[in-house]
Amino acid sequence: AGKTPGRPSMPESTSSASADLAALRSALANEQIVLQSVASATVSESGARSTIYLPTLSSGLGALGFSARTPGLLAILTFALLPTIFVLGWFTVVRLVDNTIENIAVRQRMENIRAHFAGVHPSGPALLVRGDARTGEYGVRYGRSSFLFTMASMIAAVNCVLGGALVALALTEGIGSPLLGAQLSGATVGIVLLGATLTYERRRIRAANLARRPVGG
Repeated sequence: AGKTPGRPSMPESTSSASADLAALRSALANEQIVLQSVASATVSESGARSTIYLPTLSSGLGALGFSARTPGLLAILTFALLPTIFVLGWFTVVRLVDNTIENIAVRQRMENIRAHFAGVHPSGPALLVRGDARTGEYGVRYGRSSFLFTMASMIAAVNCVLGGALVALALTEGIGSPLLGAQLSGATVGIVLLGATLTYERRRIRAANLARRPVGG
C-alpha cells in the first residue's frame, strides 16, 4: 500500500513535533533569561529613583539649615526648594508603583514558564514550585498589608510628611496663622495625602494581582 498523498508519514510527523517542542523549550529558556533581566532592571531602577529623591531632600533641608539665620533667604529657599522636592517625590512614587506592577507581570510570565517545565518530568513540581501555604512564596509570606513595606510606600511616607510641613509653613509664614493651628492643619494634610497615596498603590497592585492567571486558566 502506498502512502496517502499530501499526508506525512507517522515517523516524519513525530520528528516534526519533537523538533517543534525542542524549539519551543529553547525559546522559553531564552525568554526566562530576558524576563530575569527585566525583573532585575525594575529593582535597580526603583533603587536608583529612591536614591535620587532622598539625597535631594536631605540636601534641600541642609540648605535651609544654613540659611536659617537669614529670614528673607530662608523664606525664598523654603518656598522654592520644598515644593520642587515635593513634586519630585510624587513623580518618584508613581514610577515606583509602575516598577512594582512591571515586576508582578514579569514574575507571572516567569511562573508560567516554570510551570511548563515543571510538567516535563514527574519530579518537576517538587523542584520548581515557588513555595507552599506554610512557608509562603520563596520563604516569604505576602499578605494584604505587604504593600506598606515597598519602596513606593517608604518614599510616599517621607513625601507626605514634607507636604504637611509645607502646609504648616505656608500657614504660619504666608498668612500668619497661629502655630498650633498650622501644625494641626499640616498634620491633617499629611495624613490625608498618605492615605490617598497608599490607596492608589494598593488598588494598582490589587488590579495587577487579579490579572494574574495560571497557565491554562
